[in-house]
Amino acid sequence: MAKNKNLIYIAVSLVVFIVLAFLYSTPVFSGKQLFQHDIVQYRGGAKELLDYRANTGNETYWSDSMFGGMPTYQMGSQFKGDIIKKIDSNLNFLPRPVNYLFLLFAGFFLLGMVVVRNWKYALLGATFFGLSTYFYIIIAAGHNGKVNTIEYFAPLLAGILLVYIRKQYIWGFIVTTLFMGLQIAANHPQMTYYLFLALGFLFLSELIRAIQKKTPMKHFLISSGIIAASCIIGVGMNSQRIMANSEYVKETVRGKQILTNDSHTSGKSGMDKESMLMWSYGQLETLNLFIPRLMGGGSQEPEAKEMMNKVQELVQENVGSQAEMDRISKGFSGMTYWGDQPGTSGPAYQGAIVCFLALLGFFFASKKYRYWILGASILTILLAWGSNFMPLSDFFIDYVPFYNKFRAPSSILVVVELLFPLIAIIGLYRFFTDEKLTEEYKQKVLMYVSGGTLGLLLILLIFGKSLLGFSTAGEKTYFPPFLLDYLVDERYKLFKADALKAFMYVAIAAAALFLSLKKKLNPNIALVVIGLVSLFDLWTVNKRYLNDENYVDKIFAENPFQTESSDLLTEKVQGNPNLESILSNVNINKTLETIAEKDKAHYRIYNQTLGVTSETNTSYFKASIGGYHAVKLRRYDDVLNEYINNTDTVKTPRILNLLNAKYMVFGGPDQPQVVPNPKANGNAWFVSDLKFVDTPNEEIKSIGEIDNKKTAVIASSDKAYFSNKPVQADSTAFINLTTYQPNELEFKSQSKTPQLAVFSEVYYPHGWKVLIDEKEVPYIKADYLLRAVHVPAGSHHIRMVFEPEVIEKGKWISLLSFGLFIALAAFGMFWMNKNKKKETLIEPTA
Repeated sequence: MAKNKNLIYIAVSLVVFIVLAFLYSTPVFSGKQLFQHDIVQYRGGAKELLDYRANTGNETYWSDSMFGGMPTYQMGSQFKGDIIKKIDSNLNFLPRPVNYLFLLFAGFFLLGMVVVRNWKYALLGATFFGLSTYFYIIIAAGHNGKVNTIEYFAPLLAGILLVYIRKQYIWGFIVTTLFMGLQIAANHPQMTYYLFLALGFLFLSELIRAIQKKTPMKHFLISSGIIAASCIIGVGMNSQRIMANSEYVKETVRGKQILTNDSHTSGKSGMDKESMLMWSYGQLETLNLFIPRLMGGGSQEPEAKEMMNKVQELVQENVGSQAEMDRISKGFSGMTYWGDQPGTSGPAYQGAIVCFLALLGFFFASKKYRYWILGASILTILLAWGSNFMPLSDFFIDYVPFYNKFRAPSSILVVVELLFPLIAIIGLYRFFTDEKLTEEYKQKVLMYVSGGTLGLLLILLIFGKSLLGFSTAGEKTYFPPFLLDYLVDERYKLFKADALKAFMYVAIAAAALFLSLKKKLNPNIALVVIGLVSLFDLWTVNKRYLNDENYVDKIFAENPFQTESSDLLTEKVQGNPNLESILSNVNINKTLETIAEKDKAHYRIYNQTLGVTSETNTSYFKASIGGYHAVKLRRYDDVLNEYINNTDTVKTPRILNLLNAKYMVFGGPDQPQVVPNPKANGNAWFVSDLKFVDTPNEEIKSIGEIDNKKTAVIASSDKAYFSNKPVQADSTAFINLTTYQPNELEFKSQSKTPQLAVFSEVYYPHGWKVLIDEKEVPYIKADYLLRAVHVPAGSHHIRMVFEPEVIEKGKWISLLSFGLFIALAAFGMFWMNKNKKKETLIEPTA
């Protein structure tokens, strides 16, 4: 009976999560969809991939849509036999973002049920975790892979704790393996990496407990073996994805450096420190886990527009010279953010009550949870400081494997956002239920923690202006007093409002706990009060960053690259800042569409109107020189930095010719100017002059100096390729593209002499095959980043096809891993049921 009652409570809790998720996302009821910046960029960059899939029913693992061509592994490619990804898709069955919110709630509920085995505390903890502000910020931005990965943090931890703490080996194996597989399938390695840094503390905690004989060493070894097997099988289910990305990442900006210059050294792996640590949390800024606008909220809070208007008014009234105006302009940053980061979409607010309860939890929770959660929380906060705590950052970058592959250390605070709600409900549960904790101890801790917390808030409220400053170093340097004083006063008001709310919320939670301790308030009522106040707090803060304005009509969400303006479009856009870009880009989109329709050949467009490396509008209509992607191929990124981001009137056009930029678009989005480029090299060309150079630095320098239509720059390491392969000029020779697909290109060539064919296709050493008259031949790298192949005299059919071996190999490993999981899970369930039957038979006899 009790078991059935518990199942009812669990079912009701899941219904509550669905209701909360839908109530937060009410526009989905009217068919509206989220308008997410990164998803808009994805739709443009992945257009060629999506069209190929729709037209052929097959998958292409290469696309020419962005950055001259790149693998699609990080662009939404699908893998045959990817069963674990299908499970992930089925779990995300609800409309976006309801699916994310529901799984965040439900996943933590499972963790809560494993840890405290009480649905009330699991339900409360689920709202603490599922309403963490950072999740709503990344949903609004379109970081879907990130939030999809975070969904599986809590259930993965639940599976591990089932094994280590609950000693439920079979269920623990099943839960850990399944959610490890789903975690990897969500495809955000950075988030998974950060989670496992925290899990390292759990492993050390269990090892120490075993050494201290607080738990049997045999149990620790068995548990560790089961968890290791679960993780290996979970990873194995994703073999295609992992093997492809592992092969790919070595050739990207996350892999080894190729060039040697002031910022990096050839052969050194990972990104340069400046890029890695750009988004580092300020040390004081960490307190915005507790007070959302301690350092302001996002760079563009709702109050920012009004503040900017007032600033412009003050400047007009008080500034009398252009020199003073220029000085002021140097100090401008975000109106409503004054922290250490270059900018931010919002704070990693955890909730005043959650942070307060987490502090209590570190006193009330049992030691098997307390110390590893404390250690993991401290480490992740220190790592989030990044450039503001270089001794630790330097150590991790230089000595901890893979840490230097990831940027934006501030995002590691997702670990705290998992662990604070966890320690909060563990402490709360023991506060109400553990008789070993004396009333005197509870009261003492409650008084000290609540007094200290409320005291800190009072100090910040009274002395905040001197302690927090409310201005950046640049503003202090360049702003006159009248402007600085205004900004400080306005920002203090923002902070003060949130700090007063935090004071009130903590006071209510502390009072509820104190009254329940004195038997003047029922513990269940205390939980309801704490839950409702925390819900209100987080809900209202989250609505600053993900609200009804983030939803648009389906037509705009699914086709954000509108090419025709209309009264209806104008009407829909008015009042919604998220849609302003759609309206403002209509003319440039129409221009790009016109180019693509008039000239259907294969070429690329160089578009300066929206920022070469910050848009995918061009890619939506035609292959682009630029694009928008965090994991570009290293060689292409080097060329961008050398010649495109730093333009030169002589050298940059040569590079654009090399990349077959047949059209260039200048001006602004409203009045774009199309300039045809008749000098573009075309899809392929023959060269007879070879320039051999010794280093990559010489390679990249030379391609801006030579006539690349006649000469190819070749690395000295490829000299052996030309053994018995002479190259001789023929003015009548030609090579033309006859058939184009993103993963297969066909050319027809004619030459009286042997030639080197250079293709305006990005060099990638894995998966591409070159066949001359259907016989595979080796190819080399030319001009630092292009493919080249020696072509004998005569008429030839040349075919390039992208068939990465890792995809097929990975598919079979994935299927075998999933099959092994099913077999072991089935055997485990059979064994468990068999033992239960034995126990049932033994009990009457006894």
